[in-house]
Amino acid sequence: MPLEINDLKVGLTITLDNEVFMIIGVDHVKPGKGAAFARTKLRNLRIGTVIERTFRTNDIIEEAYIEDKSIQFSYKAGEVYHFIDQDTFEDLSLEGSRLKEVAKFLKENMVVTAFFYKGELLNIELPSTVEYKVLKTEPGFKGDTAKSSFKPAVIETGAVIQVPLFIEVGDVIKVDTRTGEYGGRA
Repeated sequence: MPLEINDLKVGLTITLDNEVFMIIGVDHVKPGKGAAFARTKLRNLRIGTVIERTFRTNDIIEEAYIEDKSIQFSYKAGEVYHFIDQDTFEDLSLEGSRLKEVAKFLKENMVVTAFFYKGELLNIELPSTVEYKVLKTEPGFKGDTAKSSFKPAVIETGAVIQVPLFIEVGDVIKVDTRTGEYGGRA
């Protein structure tokens, strides 16, 4: 059953031009003159790109039924990332190009949320905050804690993030995986 523009809301998944999109922003507009419409921001669940699309009242919008499951990251072989389904123990894989920024925060045995459409693994989502060990950073100096300065640090996945000056090698820190920002000590 097709959706109407009044049914569009953030988090809803739809099919459009044979692709699967999640609505990440919607603005319902009812002008004084003319028909109502909805301006939306859509994220392609296969490749992660964001597009803007305006839907009019006579547009046909089909809802996509997305299944989400918990899967565990197993290993990386070349540019292919392998995961294990927690229920069936099936090996699933995704190309690194589809993971983009998410890949730099994946660590072994991490449980992530996977999105499936008609049995196809579309993409994954990491937990919002994850704890990582700092492998490399410059030493901090006494008295540097008063100002809010940051320095680069390499975490256990190889990603480089900005941390406060008092963080040292071996510290375990929380990182917001959506933004890549330091979130505090663990």
